[in-house]
Amino acid sequence: MDYIAVVFQIIVGLSILNVWLLQSKKPTAWRGGNAKTIIEEFKVYGLPVWMCYVIGTLKVLLAIGLILSIWYPQLKQVSAIGLAILLIGSIAMHVMIEDPFKKSLPASLFLLMCLYIAFSNQNIQTYLSSLRIW
Repeated sequence: MDYIAVVFQIIVGLSILNVWLLQSKKPTAWRGGNAKTIIEEFKVYGLPVWMCYVIGTLKVLLAIGLILSIWYPQLKQVSAIGLAILLIGSIAMHVMIEDPFKKSLPASLFLLMCLYIAFSNQNIQTYLSSLRIW
């Protein structure tokens, strides 16, 4: 068992659940622009409010999947890659509104952890052959 991946799964999973379920209506140093809540943050990015609910639901489900994948490994790669894609979107939004780098630091760190989780037990040749590229 890759204990680093398990630690990352717990850190990322619980952190995402914390942000979206416990801290969503509270100001943090990481919110885009001068937003005080997640909904305000999506407005700062120029995104519709409904998208906040869609992204939030996906992040919560994938974070739960990431934690459950400790016991159900078949959930690991899809949860980690799904979160990585959403985290790339988070980083892009910070860049788009010209936030200082520190605001996208958590998303950047979680992205790196998700990529490690997704590919830690698999060499690149195995991954590429699963995509049927080679």
